[in-house]
Amino acid sequence: MKLASYIHKGQQSFGIVRGEGVFDLGPRLKGKAADLVEFIVKGLSAEAEKLSQGAKNDFSLSEITFMLPVKSPILCIGVNYKSRPDEVPGGGYSWNYPSLFWRKSSAHAPHLRPVLRPPESLQIDYEGEIAIIIGKGGRRIPKETALDHIFGYSCFNEGSVRDWMKHTTANVTSGKNFYQSGSFGPWISTADEIADPHNMSIEVRVNGESRQKDTTANIMRPYEELIAYVSTIMPLEAGDVIATGTPVGVGANRKPPVWLVPGDVVEIEVSGVGVLSNSVEDEKVV
Repeated sequence: MKLASYIHKGQQSFGIVRGEGVFDLGPRLKGKAADLVEFIVKGLSAEAEKLSQGAKNDFSLSEITFMLPVKSPILCIGVNYKSRPDEVPGGGYSWNYPSLFWRKSSAHAPHLRPVLRPPESLQIDYEGEIAIIIGKGGRRIPKETALDHIFGYSCFNEGSVRDWMKHTTANVTSGKNFYQSGSFGPWISTADEIADPHNMSIEVRVNGESRQKDTTANIMRPYEELIAYVSTIMPLEAGDVIATGTPVGVGANRKPPVWLVPGDVVEIEVSGVGVLSNSVEDEKVV
């Protein structure tokens, strides 16, 4: 299934995306799940499948306004593709363990909503990633069973305000949390939609030009290793989101650097999921 959160005729809801239409689960699961996080926590996928079997879509994708699939802080993994260490300047990094930092949900725009360039910087960049959504929580999850804890996958743009990432030598968080500087969506593809999680393709296009392209066969720490590592530190819960790193090709490392500007369109395509698309606008300051 592909599961989206959205607004339809002023009402927030969630449902199954099928082709160019949506089967609305919100009213059908009223009292059981108020949103996709509760849907995941309560394990309602089988019930949703049964409800939708043989039924018509309720409305088209053009009739909805996309929301973030789940409104959760996102735990981000830094420098996880094999080509990336050579792209990161300055040294001083250890690649023996994952690099972790958080992004607030407010740092992300939904599908088809603009990514915002803040007035404080011209150096806003794209970073296409695959996000994993946890379906079954746990602590100290063994690598051997970690994939069983993944509910699904989504597209993620870890928009980065590069100069603000350099305000201190060992903390990128300030440049990773500007309001709607990145994006997340358009929906969650459940794990059964993905033939091989170790060979998922990702491509980032800016104005139709391919900027990043790779597969998860080339990540340094696969999903099960990330889940095992993170759950050693903290309990994982259903609905948690982990962004798994970006491939080589970010704008900051082009020569000369190429920053996103208003009017640009960033597309992030992940196999088995779909395409997350956002234009770029200047943030309006009141």
